[in-house]
Amino acid sequence: MAIHLRPLGDRVLIEPIEQEEVTASGLYIPETAKEKPQQGNVLAVGEGRRDDDGKRIEMDVKVGDRVLFAKYAGTEVKIDGKKLLIMKESDILAIVSG
Repeated sequence: MAIHLRPLGDRVLIEPIEQEEVTASGLYIPETAKEKPQQGNVLAVGEGRRDDDGKRIEMDVKVGDRVLFAKYAGTEVKIDGKKLLIMKESDILAIVSG
């Protein structure tokens, strides 16, 4: 059964891009030594936050963007065996292009 999530406000749903398990020289990296991912693909975005007048402020990121985010940003959730992150747009540092 597929679960569809729609983030609220200025929140974003991100699928983190995990670090490779093998280094370029062929060494295996154990799970305990891996860095937390800091890049991911945007799967869903909220409608944006509201300003003091109640007007909606559009999001800068969109579905499909590859983004760079703070190391410990967001809340991790597990859906259908996948680790996903829900975070505020302000925790996203940059959109990766190219």
